Amino acid sequence: MATPRARGVVFIHSAPKALCPHLEWAVGRSIGRAVNFSWQNQPALHGARRAEFSWDGFAGTGAVIASAIRGWEHLRFEVTEDPTAASMGGRWMHTPDLGVHHSQMDASGSITVPEERVRAAMDHLDPLEMRRELDIALGTAWDRELDVFRAAGDDAPVVWLHQVG
Repeated sequence: MATPRARGVVFIHSAPKALCPHLEWAVGRSIGRAVNFSWQNQPALHGARRAEFSWDGFAGTGAVIASAIRGWEHLRFEVTEDPTAASMGGRWMHTPDLGVHHSQMDASGSITVPEERVRAAMDHLDPLEMRRELDIALGTAWDRELDVFRAAGDDAPVVWLHQVG
């Protein structure tokens, strides 16, 4: 049986300018062809660049891309892979402080959490600990950190909140 074709998107939320050509090379190598991203300034982080790139390839290519670009300092990204008839979709999120988080995605784009992970979270009698385990499974900390970079990518004005006191 042939490996099904998949598609997805690479979101580079913030990268140092010097890293940009290396990211293009790594993604291109992962999908088997040269790519050129349309880089823009990232308003949420002075001096950083951002880009989005739609890709297509064999199922599993999202993991290959995420593996190829993880580990560089000061890089924030997401890679998505749509599900196919034969495979679940996925989303890989990366931040410098948190590293990589992977979630499986269903056909509607919702995160699916495996039954054993939910059961392990439910084993905690303390509701706060159960909440913490489910937040890890859902990638909540990654979403929180990336949200400001996502919003800034939509040409939305960035409102910085500062803690007082």
